[in-house]
Amino acid sequence: MLKTAVQTTVIAAAIAAGAGAASAGAAMAANASLSGDALRSAIADKTVVLKISGFELPIQYSARGTMTGRMSTVAAAFSGNKGVSDRGKWWVDGNRLCQKWSSWMDGETYCYALSQKGSQVRWVRNDGRSGSARIAG
Repeated sequence: MLKTAVQTTVIAAAIAAGAGAASAGAAMAANASLSGDALRSAIADKTVVLKISGFELPIQYSARGTMTGRMSTVAAAFSGNKGVSDRGKWWVDGNRLCQKWSSWMDGETYCYALSQKGSQVRWVRNDGRSGSARIAG
């Protein structure tokens, strides 16, 4: 289960397999939905720390549209040995954060609807998976 969660989320931004889309939607209603420039500003030049099955996965998002992530060797072992670090690209498409890793997540593009309350972020991925993260700065 840990292997699936780590692969699915960022190997996902990422991001804890678990709560259903309905509960995530309810949580998003209590938070401010992010889109366009507000979404870009919330993560550009910041580190977003995903909580995945007891592990933390920091992802650095540069303002240039690139991202880097690094996980512990233990988490990497459970993730199917796709490496402890990866690089990719991110962009904003309307009200969604889209990202594509070089090798994590099998190099597929995933997009996320985000809502924010303080430094806490709730996300819902385009396939219905959802989770939480925090913006570390």
